[in-house]
Amino acid sequence: MSTASTEPLTISAAAERVGLSADTLRYYERIGLLDPVPRTAAGQRLYGAAEMARLEMVMRLRGTGMPIQDMVEYARLVREGDAAVARRRAMLAGQRARLLGRMEELEATLRYLDRKIATYDARMAVEAG
Repeated sequence: MSTASTEPLTISAAAERVGLSADTLRYYERIGLLDPVPRTAAGQRLYGAAEMARLEMVMRLRGTGMPIQDMVEYARLVREGDAAVARRRAMLAGQRARLLGRMEELEATLRYLDRKIATYDARMAVEAG
């Protein structure tokens, strides 16, 4: 997923780029998952490169199944800077381990499905002929 953009994006354009709703982006900002987004004089949010990079991070973490509370904590630790590097690393390592466990479960499920499909293919081949 690339969220790179040379021009700042409106909230609707940013939301479309990452596959979320504008309401979700507002919610993420409200709960501290996203930093306050710069606004025009008229109050319209403009998502620049930094905001889009943060959104990419959010989408990657979301894709791992990380709970939103943990993502908010991770964002808070990012704001702390270098003082929180070890804690951020620990959070990501823990999430990585959970993701590997999910991958193993999915692989086992795929093997099961493959066996069932092969069984049905064999039955249909016998019936056909």
